[in-house]
Amino acid sequence: MKISIGDLQKQFIDLNGPSSEEINVYFAPGRVNLIGEHTDYNDGLVFPFALQYGTYLLARKASDSLVKFKSVNFPMTAQVCLQNEVKRVGDTWINYPLGVIHEFEQKGHKIGGLELLFDGDIPNEAGLSSSASIEMVTAFAINEMFGFGLEMIDLIKLSQNAENNFVGMNCGIMDQFAVGMGKKNHGVLLDCSTLEYELVPFNVSEYSFVVSNTNKKRGLADSKYNERRAECEQAVKDISQEKSISSLSQLKEEEFWQLSGNIDDPEIIRRAKHVVTENERVRLASKFFKEGNLMEVGKLMHKSHNSLRGDYEVSCFELDVMVEEAMKVEDVLGSRMTGAGFGGCTISIVHNTKVETFIREVGKNYLDKTSLKADFYLAEAGGGTRKISN
Repeated sequence: MKISIGDLQKQFIDLNGPSSEEINVYFAPGRVNLIGEHTDYNDGLVFPFALQYGTYLLARKASDSLVKFKSVNFPMTAQVCLQNEVKRVGDTWINYPLGVIHEFEQKGHKIGGLELLFDGDIPNEAGLSSSASIEMVTAFAINEMFGFGLEMIDLIKLSQNAENNFVGMNCGIMDQFAVGMGKKNHGVLLDCSTLEYELVPFNVSEYSFVVSNTNKKRGLADSKYNERRAECEQAVKDISQEKSISSLSQLKEEEFWQLSGNIDDPEIIRRAKHVVTENERVRLASKFFKEGNLMEVGKLMHKSHNSLRGDYEVSCFELDVMVEEAMKVEDVLGSRMTGAGFGGCTISIVHNTKVETFIREVGKNYLDKTSLKADFYLAEAGGGTRKISN
C-alpha cells in the first residue's frame, strides 16, 4: 500500500499538535542482497540493491530537550530527555533511532528536542533491513536539520556503530551502505574491506526480481550470526599460523585450499570455504550483469544458496522449499535465500511473463509443504536515503 505523505502530516499534527516549526519529511529504503551473503563482516564483496520500499520519517524541532518517538507500525512510543544519559529502551524498535542519537552525541554533536513519526512499508522480520533503514533515515534527518555537515559515508558508519554498540547486533556495513548509497536501477558492488564501490546498471528489462517471504520467524538468526562470525575469526587465526591474514576475503579459492590444512575442525573449513567461494561468485555476478548475461547470474545465485545451506548452514527447511519450488517454474533463472538466514526471504529472477504463474504455483506448493502462507513482492532497485520535498 502506497504511503500518503499528506495523511502522515495530518497524523503528525494530530499526535504532536501545531507549531511554527517546519515538518521535514525523509525517506530511507530497505535493501535486498542479490548475492554475497555473510561476506560483509569478513571484509568481502557484496552486491545488494536498495528497494522501492522503505521508512518514512516526519521530523520537527521542539523547544525543549525531549525526543518523542512514535511509529505508525508499532504501538510502543517513548519520550527521552537528552539532558540525561541516553540508555536503551528495553528490546524495542526505539533503540535503532535512539542509538543513532547516542552516536551523534558521542561524537560531540549537540542535538535539540525533536518530534519524530516513523512509517514504513518494509515487511517486519523479513531480512530486508528495516533496522538499517530506520537508522539511516534518522541519521540523515538529524544531520540535515541541525546542519552537522556529515557526508553520507559518515552517516553510514555512524548508523552501523549504533547497531553494533547500542543495539548490540554485530552486523557488517552492507545494509547501511546499500540503504545510503543505492541508486535507481542499479546494484551496489561493495568491497567491505575498503568501502570502494561501483554502481552496476541492472539491464533486466524482460525479467523481474521477486522477493518471497517465507514468513518463518527468524528465531535463530541473531545467535547463529554471531556464532558464524566467531567461526570465521577462528579460521583466520588458524590460517595465520602459516600465512598472516586479517580476513578470509584476502584469499582466492586455490590459495585457501593450500592453507586449509592449518584448520583442524572440518566444520570451520566449510564455513571458510563458503566465504572464499562466495566472494568469487560476487565478482562473476557483477561481470555477467555488465554483459547482460542473466542466465549465468541465475546459476551463481543457485550455487550461492547451496553453499549457504550446505557449508555455512544458515538456511532452513522453509527457505530450501521456497528455492526448490521457485526453480521448478519455467523461465526462473535463479533463486537463493537472502539475509542472515533461518527464515526471512528468498530472491528470484523471473521472466516478466511468468511472474503471476510464479507467485501462484510457488505460493501453493510452499503452503502445501510448510503450512505457512508466503508473501511475494516485486523488488525494484530504488534510490538511497534522501529528503522528500513537502
